Amino acid sequence: MKRALLVIDVQNVYFNEGLKIVYPAGSLDNIVKAMDGAASHGVPIIVIQHSADTPLAKGFQKGSETWKLHPEIEKRKRDVLIEKTKPGSFTGTDLEQYLRENEIDTITISGYMTQMCCDTTARQAFHLDFAVEFLSDATGTLGFTNYAGSVTAEQLHNAIVVTQALRFSKVMSTQDWLANL
Repeated sequence: MKRALLVIDVQNVYFNEGLKIVYPAGSLDNIVKAMDGAASHGVPIIVIQHSADTPLAKGFQKGSETWKLHPEIEKRKRDVLIEKTKPGSFTGTDLEQYLRENEIDTITISGYMTQMCCDTTARQAFHLDFAVEFLSDATGTLGFTNYAGSVTAEQLHNAIVVTQALRFSKVMSTQDWLANL
């Protein structure tokens, strides 16, 4: 097995009141631990950064302060930075090409938001025949209310983690993942 760690959308927008990640507590610390562990074990680190493709996504406008990577991510080692404009990290990017060229067969998912970009990327990877590891405590989200109803951050996160474990990913904690490097 040759794996790569994906660090998806850990951008300043998720540390502001409007879209602040609240569950699980400590997700940023676990993302940083995963990055540091990957770096020390020679696991390639692929940082994914979302850029808005619509004016409605103001927090992701390229070049804005909220669009920038969180300082803890920015200062750490990475092998490649991939910009995306859709929830899936494979859509419209060269992520698959990078993975294939580097003979990577397993990707590890970390980052934000659990139910959107992390879940979509994990499902895409599964459909492209990559093995997927999903770090349950190094992904995170917030609660939502809209015309369809409401869900707490914990409910939303847990529903995605359970669904990922049904078919798409091997779900694990950051500590367990690091122990297996």
